Amino acid sequence: MNTLLHTPEGVRDIYNRDCARKLYIEDKIHQIIKSYGYQDVEAPSFEYFDIFNKERGSVASKEMYKFFDREGNTLVLRPDMTPQIARIAAKYYENEEAPIKLCYKGKKFINGSSYQGRLKETTELGAELIGDASVDSDAEVIVMLVESLLASGLSEFQVEIGQINYFRGLVEEAGLSSEVEDEILDMIKNKNYFGLEELISRYHIDKAVGDAFLKLPQMFGSMEILDEAYALTTNKTAREAILHLKELHEILKQYGIDRYVTYDLGMLNKLRYYTGIMFQAFTYGTGEYIASGGRYDKLIRQFGKDKPSIGFCITVDYLLIALERQKIRLDTEEKQSFLVLFSKESRNTAVRLAKLYRSKNVNVNMMLWDETKDLDFYLSYAGKHDIGHVVTVPDNECMEMVQVRTGNVKKEKISAILE
Repeated sequence: MNTLLHTPEGVRDIYNRDCARKLYIEDKIHQIIKSYGYQDVEAPSFEYFDIFNKERGSVASKEMYKFFDREGNTLVLRPDMTPQIARIAAKYYENEEAPIKLCYKGKKFINGSSYQGRLKETTELGAELIGDASVDSDAEVIVMLVESLLASGLSEFQVEIGQINYFRGLVEEAGLSSEVEDEILDMIKNKNYFGLEELISRYHIDKAVGDAFLKLPQMFGSMEILDEAYALTTNKTAREAILHLKELHEILKQYGIDRYVTYDLGMLNKLRYYTGIMFQAFTYGTGEYIASGGRYDKLIRQFGKDKPSIGFCITVDYLLIALERQKIRLDTEEKQSFLVLFSKESRNTAVRLAKLYRSKNVNVNMMLWDETKDLDFYLSYAGKHDIGHVVTVPDNECMEMVQVRTGNVKKEKISAILE
């Protein structure tokens, strides 16, 4: 095998139609986010290791790609966008009193285990709302996510919403150490009922709190699950978390997107910077969630500025896999595109036609007609590259325009077009 022609495990080339589809989706999502007043920022692909260290609650060190600069500083390819946005907000918007709305697109790099079969380099597109602690900001971010997924072409998906403070309220009630909290969190996250039962017994957790812990892995579904969760505890922090979700649901109903939302109180993310709601979006065709997000009110404080924050990101690669497997067609031909075929004798006329079409916002691919190839060859080429029409200019008198999808042919005199 010639390794020069292959990519390392976990990364891939994207070309031809797949690349066009990806750019199309990114543009659609970006338009939705911009329509809510978010401004673009661009962060570097690598940062100092401390930006993503354990205290920040980001990705585990062993899952980062690390290297050194000439001065011996440890650098990492970014494994997570959120700490970078927190750093940017603290540095460039420290005196801003009004809410800050930022959006971004970039690559994320996770050095996961090979057996997991996951991509190690992905493109993420997302938004962060900084300086607003209200439930309305929670709702805006979730609504943006739903509208972005709808704009991509998806119609069947679900956004599952959790609330980390419900779990932390139970931990508070039980008086658990951070080490025991981590053990229980892992059991709930992995829905390991028997392991969870053993931990509750080992640490002599109060029966009422223990019963609530045991039910957490199964507490997912519609609004009714929130009433059940509220009744399971008298802890103030946990109950406030449920009331927050109920208020959020009412706002989502006003936006008309509540049918895309369910609740999962057993959702406990390994990113420990989340402080309130968390959410993930799922659809058919991929075993990975296609989007995630949540509230991280204490993260920016670690960079020297105390601002409540919430955001989301969409993993474009997994979204595209889902769209492909669901056989959802993307209208990447939204902008007209022509393949203009010409002979040496008609080159000058073809150049003039191409300039005219481009001035009218049409993409034009010019190609000298190889006499050994017939029209079907070029129609096939156009189909593979999402080109809508093939225009033949055999001479300086007439041209033919063939619509690739339908095969319809239109003939015109060149003088009538160029006059």
